[in-house]
This record gives sequence, structure tokens and C-alpha cells, in this order.
Amino acid sequence: MPRQSIKQKRSPELMWGLGLDDTLVHQIEEGVGPGFHIQNFPTDALPLEKDIFREEKPTAAWIPWSVWSDFPEYKKAEYRDQDTTQRILIQNEQDTPLEMDKVLAEGFLTVVSMPLTRPKIQDVLFRAKEVTSMYSDIYRMTEEILLERELLARKTDQLMFLNKVLASATESLDASTILANAKDTLGLVLPIKMLHAAFWNHQPNSDVADVEIFLNGAMPPETESEWVENIMGSANFMGSGPVNGFNIFHTDSARRPEYALTPTQGKLVTMPLTAGHETFGCLSLLCEPGYRLGKDQVETFRSAVNHIGLALRNALTFKEVQRRADHDGLTRLFNRHTFEERLVYEIKRRRRYNHDLSLLMVDLDHFKQINDSYGHKAGDLVLQKIGDILTTSFRTTDLAARYGGEEFVVLLPHTSEEAAWKLAERVRSIIEACNFHFDGHDFTITASIGVASVEGGALTTNDDLVIKADKALYQAKNNGRNMVVVSGQKTTDRDRSAMQ
Repeated sequence: MPRQSIKQKRSPELMWGLGLDDTLVHQIEEGVGPGFHIQNFPTDALPLEKDIFREEKPTAAWIPWSVWSDFPEYKKAEYRDQDTTQRILIQNEQDTPLEMDKVLAEGFLTVVSMPLTRPKIQDVLFRAKEVTSMYSDIYRMTEEILLERELLARKTDQLMFLNKVLASATESLDASTILANAKDTLGLVLPIKMLHAAFWNHQPNSDVADVEIFLNGAMPPETESEWVENIMGSANFMGSGPVNGFNIFHTDSARRPEYALTPTQGKLVTMPLTAGHETFGCLSLLCEPGYRLGKDQVETFRSAVNHIGLALRNALTFKEVQRRADHDGLTRLFNRHTFEERLVYEIKRRRRYNHDLSLLMVDLDHFKQINDSYGHKAGDLVLQKIGDILTTSFRTTDLAARYGGEEFVVLLPHTSEEAAWKLAERVRSIIEACNFHFDGHDFTITASIGVASVEGGALTTNDDLVIKADKALYQAKNNGRNMVVVSGQKTTDRDRSAMQ
């Protein structure tokens, strides 16, 4: 039995409501989910000074504008002094819309208008948590104003730091080198344990993206899987959208003890990387918990990240030619070389964890007749459509690739033989149902699919899974085409029923 990790149960985070009615409380509770507890104070029983300055601080406070407007100035000042609490202003539909300058001047993070919908609440909560994670432990350092001489010295240090960042970021057009240098230079300001990054590139005329993940260094497989899952979640949240597949790189190929740290073993800060108005990646920094920066240091740190982001953008642009080498130019699927590299990686992971691993090998039936009858452009149209079908039919953790000519492969980690067969049958049905129109001609095409899986033991070589799938495909072709055959099985009733 594989070991199961034991996760500590976290208590819900506290949020306040000041003068909310029952409807607003319900809407907020529905929007934030079970990870938060809302303590609502009626307008006639608002928090006293002892409540405001008690040790447990609320993450956020939701305050209607009508309630806030009635507060005396000294009471407003007490709430503004809660540095760790993000105040969210709720504006009624009948209220005069407030300018953002007014909202910020009143000490609020943002304003949200009624009715409160789940997307509005989630967006506000994300911003509140992002600001809290970035600033909750740094404001106290700015409460005492430094002497003029000390400020000048600090500014000088910051300029020198930015010069170091700029110099190290521009000395290379290799993303791994830039990230390795970034960890060293950013470490002059913030004690960084690990620095990872993800970059995404959307395919032309499509929302589907390819993602490159750069990990700090080689680490145990279970730790790497945890980081990949965390980073892919951040990438999706920050705008990568649906993912066709991902590649993993290491800025340091050595396996060091400190690289075994998980995302929970420190303070995790995720920052977007932008160029112009486009977010193209994110940095994930695992830092020492409890370390605090000054406000000016935060601005310097953000400027440094912007410099690094621009350098990385240039490096990624430079690498675009190499990126194209990983993909098939016609179908935009991964090419055979990329598939073979990923297959080796997944075989190693399967041997380590003994999880299921399956492979589909797809071949279009009588494809040559399409080219001969309607021309090669019609054949290209078919191949592009098959690429779209394979891109949208599988998970982001699966890998679809053009294996050669009209033959495709789909690698399915954590997928049993039965599940792989069902997926293959679904793809076969989708292809069969496609109607093509080219140059006044209507036509259809079918596909034969071989399925191979390994659910126990170890493969003798990395090629075994491919050989098994290829044999199953060959059997599907011999048995009449337009069917799915599982490796090691003769044509069964379920294969025949799939053809009906």
C-alpha cells in the first residue's frame, strides 16, 4: 500500500461583517466557501476597542457604505489601524458610485457593488488574500520613520540592488540561467529557499496554452509532483487557460537536500510576470516564514521582479524557434521527439509509484484516399481537425502527439486499461461523427485505435508500451478498422458494438 500523507485540518479563517443583513451574510458565505468563518456585528453592537485590537485579527471586513458613512471619524481611524485586515466596501445599487480614489482614501482595499455574486466575491477575496500575503508582515517596519541619512543610505542600497538584478537578468538569454541568478539577487532582499517559475504560450487563434515549468532543482518525485500541481494551479488562475501539455526543466540539475522542501514548508509567494498588459508567467517563491520587508523594500522587490520578467520574456521570445521544434507545425500537437521524452519521464514515475499508465495509438483509416481524391490540402484539413479533437478530449496532464503521417499517440498517466478504452472509444466516435467539407466535396473519415496499459509490475524497456499499443492497432486494422482494440485481447463484443 502506498503511504498516504496526513494533512492537518485547518481552522476556518475569520472575517468580519459590520452591519450586514442576513442576505448579505448568506451571499458572502456562499461566495467564500467553507474555509472562512464570518462573524457579523449588528449596527447596534459593533466591535469595541478590545475586539478591534485583540490578537486574532480578521482576514477581511465587509462593510456597507451606508454603515461606514455613519461612523464617527475616530471610529473609522480605529478600523484603518488594522493593518492585517483588508476592508471591503459594499455599495448598494441606490448609492452614488464612488471613485476609486475615494475608496482608497477611506482605507478600503476595493469596492464591490450589489448584488454580490460568487465571481465578484471570489475576485475580491483573491485580491484581499494576495495583498494580505504580500503585506501583512511588512507594514510594522514602516511605522517608525527613519532619519534622513538612513533613508538616503537605504535608497542607495536599493539602487545598487536593482543594478545587480538588471545586470544578472540581462547577461543571458537562457531562462534557467536567469532564474538561477534571480534567486541569488532576490535573496539579497528576501531569504528565499526555493524559486520556481511557469511560462505559458497560447497557440495561434486558440485559448489552449503550452506550459513550461522551471523547478529550482531536482527533487524527490513526490515533492516534484506536489510542486507541479501547485504551479499549474497558479498558472491556470493567472491566465494560462486550458493547457495542451507541459514540459519540466530544472535550473539546477543536482539533487540537493534543500530541494526536498514542499510548498507548505515556508511562506509561499506567487507573483505574476507581465510584459505590457499581458501576463505570460508566474514566479513561486518559498521564503522564510515571518521575515518582514519595509514598504520601500517591497516596491524595490516588485521593480526587481518586473526587470526579471522582461528579461525572461526576451529569453522566451528568443527560444520560440526551439519551442517550435517541440511541436508539429500542422496539428500544433507535440511531436514524436517530445512524446518519447515524456514517455521516459512517465515510465520512471510509474516505476516509482506503481500507478496506472496507458497509451493510445491512433491511425486514420484510408487516409491516402483523402489525399488522392481531394488533394493534400484536404488531408491537412483532416489532420488539423484530429489535432483539435485530441487537444480538447484529454486532461492537461495527458500528452497528445503526432507520431508520424496520419498516426497519433496519447499518453495517459494515472489511467487504467478500462478508462483508456473508454477514452479511446469516445475519440473514435467523435472522429467518425466529423463531417468534412473541402472544395465542394463532403466526406468523413474513421480511425483505428490500439490501447496498451500497465497496471502492475515494471516494464522491461521504455519501448514496451509503444510496442503493445502498436500491435493492438495492427489488430484493429486487420479486424476491419474503425474500432478500438486493447493490447493482448482478441476482438471482443464490446469492440464490435463500438462499430455499430
